[in-house]
Amino acid sequence: MVRRTIAAGGGVLVVILLVLLLRACLDSRSDRAVRDYANSSAALVKESNAQSTALFRLLQGSGGPNQAVDAQNTVNGFRVQSAQIVDRARDLDVPGDASSAQRYLLETLEFRRDGLARIATALPDALGDASRRQGSEGVARQMQVFLASDVIYAGRFRPTLLKALADRGVNGVTVPTSAFIPDIKWLQPATVADAIAGVRSGRGASNDQASGGLHGNGLVGVSLGGAALTPGGSATVQLSADTAFEVQVANQGENTETDVEIAVTVGTGSDAIDLTGTIDSIAAGETKSVTIALQEQPPTGQNVPIKVNVKPVPGEQKTDNNTQTYSVIFTR
Repeated sequence: MVRRTIAAGGGVLVVILLVLLLRACLDSRSDRAVRDYANSSAALVKESNAQSTALFRLLQGSGGPNQAVDAQNTVNGFRVQSAQIVDRARDLDVPGDASSAQRYLLETLEFRRDGLARIATALPDALGDASRRQGSEGVARQMQVFLASDVIYAGRFRPTLLKALADRGVNGVTVPTSAFIPDIKWLQPATVADAIAGVRSGRGASNDQASGGLHGNGLVGVSLGGAALTPGGSATVQLSADTAFEVQVANQGENTETDVEIAVTVGTGSDAIDLTGTIDSIAAGETKSVTIALQEQPPTGQNVPIKVNVKPVPGEQKTDNNTQTYSVIFTR
């Protein structure tokens, strides 16, 4: 009887040891699975980070005669590569502990894939002659898409995966940081437009060197709602739904200028209305007009100061004829 009791106790002990051993093996396997997932996802994120670096280096390039063509080819390559990164992310072995992190990883990489694909679609227009503004605006909108990917990665994916690693006691694994947008300035459409203009002209967004010869534009005339404005004088303009400025600009240099920006300020101080317009291209000696809609209602029944400024182009030295001020009384 004693022997049977001892034997039974020994059997129970063996079963307990086997259960503990099996549990330890399963825990070790789970730890290894989370570690492998973290390392695999980190490799994909690093590839995505490299795409960001290459994209914004391209937008700030030093220029070159074939830069516009090279830019389109490069971004088309990014589109293909980013789609492949998403496919590889879907094929990862995902342990249960990392299922939430995997969902956020896919959202991050899909946003980046979609943003690059849309930039590849918009870039030919942005770099061409017919629809430059629409193309540039299409590229600029994708910066918000990239920002969304950054928010999901930093606020959801990374902390979720770090918690999964900590819960399993897995150490020595690095979950990289990732911000596709390198600087908040890229969220400004004007920054994107300037960069694309640099790519288009071959001078690069970070290179203010202009081609040889004289550069410069001058403000020729301004009308508002069909009424010609006189510097220092006052005009009366009746407001309507389609009231707009008509600004005439002359290229007084020896080079064709592109993306000439015109700024209009209606009023002063915190209540001022700021408006902008762009002339895509203006040849040497040519005069062109741009229509800028008055999108907000200014004060009526009083003199309202108006300032119109043709922003200097690269290489422009003489700027005393770029700006004029006017006065308008608006009526209903």
